[in-house]
Amino acid sequence: MPQAADDNRSAPDTAERILDASEWLFAEHGFDGTSMRMITTRAAVNLASVNYHFGSKEALFQEVFHRRLAELNRQRLEAINRMEADAGGTALKPSQVLDGFFGPALEMAADTEHGGYTFMRLLGRTYTEPAEFIRKFMAVEYAEVVERYTAALYAALPEVPKAEIVWRLHFMMGAVSYAISGIDALALLTGHFDDDPALLKPRLTAFLLGGLRAPLPESANTATRK
Repeated sequence: MPQAADDNRSAPDTAERILDASEWLFAEHGFDGTSMRMITTRAAVNLASVNYHFGSKEALFQEVFHRRLAELNRQRLEAINRMEADAGGTALKPSQVLDGFFGPALEMAADTEHGGYTFMRLLGRTYTEPAEFIRKFMAVEYAEVVERYTAALYAALPEVPKAEIVWRLHFMMGAVSYAISGIDALALLTGHFDDDPALLKPRLTAFLLGGLRAPLPESANTATRK
């Protein structure tokens, strides 16, 4: 199959330019708000090149996610494998579990030079605007990582009902998604906002750990006693 013209640049370079352009546009405008024309203009390629490399807008969106999530989830699995090996069969501390799961994401969000910050903004936005195909795709991408870290939280907090842990993980993922989405709600309320990406990890990690260790609501205590 002949390669589509793309101003005489190599195929890998063209594909990366399309992915970089799409990542930025999807982060700024969302999936529905980004047109193929916007992508080809920003990437300086023609539509035939996009179709050749990715086939469709949905496939392009998924590849934008896969190229970053594959590395992010590799780091998460590497972290939990290392921590569990060091623990020698004993349960991890809640702080270790949170650092292994959210740490790589927050470090990526602090990377303003290699696209990490843009991607994490896109990821945060996607959590709040999930199309059905995105929801299914993300479930597959996250399956192994979520299973491992949920099990680690169960072991780390044996006194907390599993349903409550799942809810708290849900709340924590929401907090992280919102924090990295680029939505400056605080600036709207106060008129100023320190959004230094380098400070995000320590601030948010402390907040998440506090939420994870918060007292159980009375309803959960009642359910546990039954």
